[in-house]
Amino acid sequence: MALSADEVRYIAKLARVALTDDEVARLGDQLSNILDNFQMLNEIDTEGVPPTAQSFALHNVARADATRPSFAPDEVLKNAPRREDDYIRVRGVLD
Repeated sequence: MALSADEVRYIAKLARVALTDDEVARLGDQLSNILDNFQMLNEIDTEGVPPTAQSFALHNVARADATRPSFAPDEVLKNAPRREDDYIRVRGVLD
């Protein structure tokens, strides 16, 4: 499916991208190629194939929560540019 230059410019306008005439020609070929690939995928018979989110089974990929000791405030704040008690002191942003 070959896209016309006007169609490429319209797509670029929707994406708010400015294109030169050379880019319109080059991207037109590339976008047409992408659409051709999608057309080939549409022609594949998927009747009877259940929809899947994963191609393999996932089993609890998150690690288990475990408590562990925290760092000491002095160690955490040793590189802070300004410090007040156990906090990082920053300049006020709002008056």
